[in-house]
Amino acid sequence: MASKTSKAEAEAPVIQMAEMGERIAARKAELGLPEPPRNAGTRRTASKRALLKAIEDAGGKW
Repeated sequence: MASKTSKAEAEAPVIQMAEMGERIAARKAELGLPEPPRNAGTRRTASKRALLKAIEDAGGKW
């Protein structure tokens, strides 16, 4: 049971992930941060390769 003098906490603001991604990308460009190299994937399991291929075939970018 809540105290009679306690106040309800204000809700945290909603963060839109697309907007946050754009802000992060802009900030990285502003700072001149390079893109890190991608993993070569030489040690991936067959199931991981199949999953990544299915994502690519569906038009996704992993």
